[in-house]
Amino acid sequence: MMPVFAGRGRLLAEDRQRARMLLERVGLAEHAYKKPVQLSGGQQQRVAIVRALMARPRLVLADEPTGNLDTQTAAEAFALMRDINREDGVTFLIVTHDPRLAETCDRQVRLVDGQLVSEGAPAPF
Repeated sequence: MMPVFAGRGRLLAEDRQRARMLLERVGLAEHAYKKPVQLSGGQQQRVAIVRALMARPRLVLADEPTGNLDTQTAAEAFALMRDINREDGVTFLIVTHDPRLAETCDRQVRLVDGQLVSEGAPAPF
């Protein structure tokens, strides 16, 4: 709830309800009162997604959102972002070095040494 609290300086009952709903959506409602060190890397990543969604953004910037996750957990985190994109219309701008993740995106902008080398629909690396 920190993004809402930081922006408004206080929390409303509806903010707590939204946080609970988002935690339920990502499968973490039962972990709502745990500290970050008590969560796995994948759970921490899902909490980060919830935190990003608390303020109802239209765009979420995600820098290496699956970088420290194993392959299965990374796929689950990305599937969650895809679901949120499709169901809620939230755009995710993702920076990644993972070609598997990049290939599953709707659109790619590929940079090499800071230079644009391709743009458009995904293409195999």
